[in-house]
Amino acid sequence: MTRSSFLTDLLSSIFERRDRRSASDDKRSVEELCAALLSERGEASGTRIAAAILARYEGMTDEKKRGFFALLAEQFDVDTDAVAVANDAYAASRSSEDLARLLAEAEPKRQELLRRLNQAPEATGMLVRMRADLLKLRKETPAFERTDLDFGHLFGSWFNRGFLVLRRIDWTTPANILEKIIEYEAVHAIDDWDDLRRRLFPADRRCFAFFHPSMPDEPLIFVEVALTNEIPASIQKVLAEDRPLVGESDASTAVFYSISNCQKGLAGVSFGNFLIKQVAMDLSRTLPNVKTFVTLSPVPGFNRWLASQAEEREDGSHQQAEAVRTILSSSGVADLADKAAELKRLAAEYLCLAKRPDGHPVDPVARFHLGNGARLEQIHAGADLSEKGIAASSGVMVNYLYDLNSVEANHEAYAQSREVITSRSIRSLLRERPSPEKPGKKRQDQEEQALAEGKSEHV
Repeated sequence: MTRSSFLTDLLSSIFERRDRRSASDDKRSVEELCAALLSERGEASGTRIAAAILARYEGMTDEKKRGFFALLAEQFDVDTDAVAVANDAYAASRSSEDLARLLAEAEPKRQELLRRLNQAPEATGMLVRMRADLLKLRKETPAFERTDLDFGHLFGSWFNRGFLVLRRIDWTTPANILEKIIEYEAVHAIDDWDDLRRRLFPADRRCFAFFHPSMPDEPLIFVEVALTNEIPASIQKVLAEDRPLVGESDASTAVFYSISNCQKGLAGVSFGNFLIKQVAMDLSRTLPNVKTFVTLSPVPGFNRWLASQAEEREDGSHQQAEAVRTILSSSGVADLADKAAELKRLAAEYLCLAKRPDGHPVDPVARFHLGNGARLEQIHAGADLSEKGIAASSGVMVNYLYDLNSVEANHEAYAQSREVITSRSIRSLLRERPSPEKPGKKRQDQEEQALAEGKSEHV
């Protein structure tokens, strides 16, 4: 570090501490502080007031936070009368001045308030935590959804891919970040530091994370990668301690086996698609022998869907009713092993044909990868025999293939018409479906259309 940069950092630290002290001495109410922040023009006073508001918020109880969000929703909303006047003026003049006025009036005042709050030291991380609180309270208070629109709009800009930094996480990464990798792992729990070392240290393992310059010690999302010489069929083999290690020069496949979002307050801000594609491109440059990029993904909604199918088919009108009930009543790994073929066929039906009203697949992981341009490649029974894996998906996992030459075309096909891009092996599983005896007309039409599309690459 140079002498000048050291002095800059030292002075900055002194001023920040001074601002925090003066902010804590401000006796005005939060409402008064918010109004003052919107009216202040001086940068120094704005920073101090923003710090005061955030410090006050951090010390609030849940009930007081609810009151703060109510204040944002009601007192700092759009003035619809002013918007109407500005709209009429612009409609008549079409002048740039009237357009600027219309745009200013149409933006909720709380959006500018959030921008100004972001002036305070370490404010970005605080605002992310603030939105995490808002998301919890929003379920009980629908009016808060208006405020969340402003958070989402701003975060979409602040956390744009152009601002994100990709960093490799390894055993030499600072401990405070490694602790957060353990904490935030959401797919396959990391039990302790020894378990983390097994994920990061061996030569056949990689981990990458996105960071934001305003939150340098907080990973936003990270992905764990296994280097193998085949597409894996179970997470047990990927994580096995006694697995044969594959050398970097021998690996042909990069397996994305865990992707974890770290910040609840950034829900809905898409990082994963950028992360996977960036890591794939980086690995293809540094390890040119790696040609295949796949996931080993959970199927978190599978058993819920099976339960709904068992209820729907209780009248015996569908040949699968008994098979579904038998799978859900299975008492252990051995029982599920006997039903591997049926599980794979039902999983193919779930992933390809079970749709939401908007046409997207019901399964959230499928929506994520298919929306990123991946192809549903293989389905594996007995792939996750953990308690969580059996409870959520009867042990089923799937591979989504990222072919860097076709992800854009796949993405467009999915985005335009919700086509689920599949391999031949998946289409063959769909053809094994028993014919329904008495399906409803609407359901029959949907299934026949989906199967007809399965004659091509799209199901």
